[in-house]
Amino acid sequence: MTDGSLILVTGALLALGIAASLAAGRLRVPGLILFLALGMAIGSDGLGLIVFDDFELTRTIGVVALALILFEGGLTAGWSEIRPVFWPALSLATVGTLITAGVVGVAAAWLLDLPLLYGLLLGSIVSTTDSAAIFSVLRGSNLKRRIARLLEAESGLNDPVAILLVIGFIEWISQPDYGLGDMAILFVEELGIGAVAGVAFGWFSVTAFKRVPFVSSGLYPVASIATAAIAFGAADVLGGSGFLAVYLAGLALGGSRVPARTTIIDFHAGLGWVSQIVLFFTLGLLVFPTQLGPVAAPALLLAVVLAVVARPIAALVATRVGRFPPREAILIGWAGLRGAIPIVLATFPVIAETPRAGVFFNIVFFVVLTSTLVQGATFELLARALGVTSNEPALPRPLIEVGAIRRLGAEVIEYPVGEGEAVVGRVVNELGLPRDALVNVLVRGEEALLPRGSTRIEAGDRLHILTRASVRDEVEALRVRWRDGPMETPAVVAPQSAGRATIFTVRPWAPGDGDLSRPERLGGVAVTRRLRTRRGREGALVLLEDGRFGITGDGLVAVGGSRQLLRYCGERIRRASEPEERAWWQEAAGVVSQRAVG
Repeated sequence: MTDGSLILVTGALLALGIAASLAAGRLRVPGLILFLALGMAIGSDGLGLIVFDDFELTRTIGVVALALILFEGGLTAGWSEIRPVFWPALSLATVGTLITAGVVGVAAAWLLDLPLLYGLLLGSIVSTTDSAAIFSVLRGSNLKRRIARLLEAESGLNDPVAILLVIGFIEWISQPDYGLGDMAILFVEELGIGAVAGVAFGWFSVTAFKRVPFVSSGLYPVASIATAAIAFGAADVLGGSGFLAVYLAGLALGGSRVPARTTIIDFHAGLGWVSQIVLFFTLGLLVFPTQLGPVAAPALLLAVVLAVVARPIAALVATRVGRFPPREAILIGWAGLRGAIPIVLATFPVIAETPRAGVFFNIVFFVVLTSTLVQGATFELLARALGVTSNEPALPRPLIEVGAIRRLGAEVIEYPVGEGEAVVGRVVNELGLPRDALVNVLVRGEEALLPRGSTRIEAGDRLHILTRASVRDEVEALRVRWRDGPMETPAVVAPQSAGRATIFTVRPWAPGDGDLSRPERLGGVAVTRRLRTRRGREGALVLLEDGRFGITGDGLVAVGGSRQLLRYCGERIRRASEPEERAWWQEAAGVVSQRAVG
């Protein structure tokens, strides 16, 4: 391939990944399964467009992709979400994985007429659930949050356990003097070092993110990739589980209030998708469809044992830690979806030249494909039948996410306030925003403030403005005035003589008064400051050049002193028929009262 052709194919694969995820959402199966089929179709045993049989390269790709996927899973969940279900998830990831591997291993030894160690190796390979498959099914599901978090945590914690089982049984097969004691030592060393490394580097990264002032927000995702790589690599070099370390580091970073947290999570969500696409496609290239026929019958029986016997037993036993009701344990058993991870693990015995490893690879692929398609398609139906769903999504997406807001017809605009700009020293009410826009967050340093109309703007602030799409251009046009001026300066009002009565008037609004929400003159007197703008309806509270207040709305204009406006607002509060109307008049009365006291 030329460079241009390679780039074209890469872009096409990414576009197909998006289309596959949309199509699979309707089919209730993991969308990336379609990439396995695509790899098989154009691989050596299909159309022959790409000739590929490199198991070592596949394992390397799988290790890197799995590390990125696990780190993204930890980031998305965060320790605060995982903590309530940590112990049952740990039980399911350890005890549950061991039971699953044992039951399937014994069944495989009997069905395939294998020595027990070979059967246990095969059982260990398919014992782990796949985080990519789990996340794919949970997105859009209404499963109860506690169960969803349990499955999410288990999919990140059980991969290191399954990997150690596979490595241990390969060593046991190749070295007759290897035994259970050696496997136990391997587990303690790998998991212990991996846990310490993950917690240590997770804490260090959180501290660094909070204290190091990055010159650009684009450096935060780069730093997060460095965190994942260092956590995985350091644990692996020290003899520990890099997979456990990278997942725990992701949990620590995702559960902390670090700068640009949303940017980091969004970046790794995209990177996780790319990793999954590359991994599934590569595994598909490695599969030879013509070799699946001879193993179809025993593989199908193993898939049934895994889904109907081994995993349910493991779930019922392991979830006793969290005292999950039987119907929830049944669903947890059925939700043990397999995906790319068992197929990656099946490359380990091939590389180690373990006898019958090639047959194992084909069996594992068939088991994974059958299990994922059947369980993935029926997961939500079973959850509803067992009554373990809710009205809330299992993995909710925040409303502040830009994509969600845009679908609702709104936009979020960020305006960084520079040194010496005209807006510095002004209050939020002086920004001149239209009625369908508001400053919903003001970020000052490392703190997010909820601004009021009287909040004074300082250099270095970042204004996050929520606006309807229809007035976005109007808000964008204001940015020039905020930067260069002129900003309206309130006139200095001379106090009125105590002996002079303040004129109070209430009259219908006339077209000549202008915009009810942005009046410039009332009764021939200029408006010097707009104090409040009514939300949902036209209306505003303003300060006039002669020191009086004016309030517009509901087709009326009232102008007078503070005491007169307070009495008028009190009458409107008593007469209000709707909560929104009453809230507006209460807000106006509060502002007038504060300014009168001041």
